[in-house]
Amino acid sequence: METSTWKQLEAIMEAYALDTNGGPEVLRRVTIADPVPGAGEVLVRIAYAGVNYAEAEHRRGVFGPAEGWEVPGLEASGQIAAIGSGVEGFRIGQPVAAYLPRFGGYAELVAVAAPFVLPLPQQFDLTAAGGFGCVAPTAYGVVSAAARVSAGDTVLIHAAAGGVGSLAVQIARALGASRLIGTVGDPAKVSYAQRLGYDLVLPRAGFAAEVLDATGGRGVDVVLDPVGGPVREESLTLLAPFGRLVAFGDAAAAPDVELPMLSLWKNNRTAGGYNIGDLARRAPELWRAHALTVLDLVAKGVVRIDVAEVVPWDRVRDVHKRLDAGSTTGKIVLHVADL
Repeated sequence: METSTWKQLEAIMEAYALDTNGGPEVLRRVTIADPVPGAGEVLVRIAYAGVNYAEAEHRRGVFGPAEGWEVPGLEASGQIAAIGSGVEGFRIGQPVAAYLPRFGGYAELVAVAAPFVLPLPQQFDLTAAGGFGCVAPTAYGVVSAAARVSAGDTVLIHAAAGGVGSLAVQIARALGASRLIGTVGDPAKVSYAQRLGYDLVLPRAGFAAEVLDATGGRGVDVVLDPVGGPVREESLTLLAPFGRLVAFGDAAAAPDVELPMLSLWKNNRTAGGYNIGDLARRAPELWRAHALTVLDLVAKGVVRIDVAEVVPWDRVRDVHKRLDAGSTTGKIVLHVADL
């Protein structure tokens, strides 16, 4: 075991942070104290930070009002800078990917509980790893654990061109799904999503009739939905016998759907959910198992992390403007530093 006590040689680091909630303009480049790894934690010097829709929600105050300087960012890649007491299996300078349940990715350094840090295989570059820690376990958890996708299933994935959608389609295919249908909010995203391995990609407007037509009226075995609102209500009607809908977001910011239980049990349909934050709090060992499974699939060439854009981190506010407008396509990572 290699241990290291972090000495704050620089004392402060740079980060993009917010101390009030609002639009992209509340993200400011600031200097704040270096984080110090506590017992059971490691310190990661960040090279790349993934950008996720939940970070726009954080910025807007969906998770509660800002209290002091808060650094968004749910995932990052980089190198181990220091190792807290009680941690084994890491070395200084080791390349890693991390999920950040307490946020912190838009910074030069972040302290993370060791179970949420993954040593990277040699062939896994830091750029792709920057978009792994949140998106990859989410995609696997949604597809495998929550939706229980199995051989022969027809799967409908909303937000097909997003970070989770780009991985969920590959994981579902690896688990034996026979037909994969995606929807996108903007028709301009259809061609990108088609390259990810979908059999059919549809604009979301009018999707229900198109899906029924494409499946001969049968519908689908699984719906994966991060959108919510009317999309979720329509999707429930598309479930074939013993079909499963899994909600894992509410990007539409619409009123919550009241589940029609009578319709569910009379039509042999199931609705469930997935939330990575809850999983990290209550069953971190499952998060790690899901993450390691996807890491193995990537190493074997079965799944690839598709990074659509690498953006300098001083343009983070521009990326957030696009998140708010729904105009991002694919996985975006911020380039924080060369390591």
